[in-house]
Amino acid sequence: MEGSSTDLISSLLPLVALFAIFYFLIIRPQQKQAKAHKEMVSNLKKGDKIVTNGGLIVEVVKVEDTYFLVKNNDGTEMKLVREFVAKLLED
Repeated sequence: MEGSSTDLISSLLPLVALFAIFYFLIIRPQQKQAKAHKEMVSNLKKGDKIVTNGGLIVEVVKVEDTYFLVKNNDGTEMKLVREFVAKLLED
């Protein structure tokens, strides 16, 4: 009876260790990055310069609930969905 329980523990130990490695190397950093990105998008305001997922550098003109009204360098205004903001450009 004792031998079978130690066999079970020794066979599950590598799986638990593998899950812990995946959690700390992949899942946790990705969650931290997603949280930081969400916070950055929620703190955007008029006048901020951002980069979109498409690579455009634009300036925020108006902040709405689901989108931003942004202005391109040539003065063209367009709507940008919040999920497509890649990063904030620091001046």
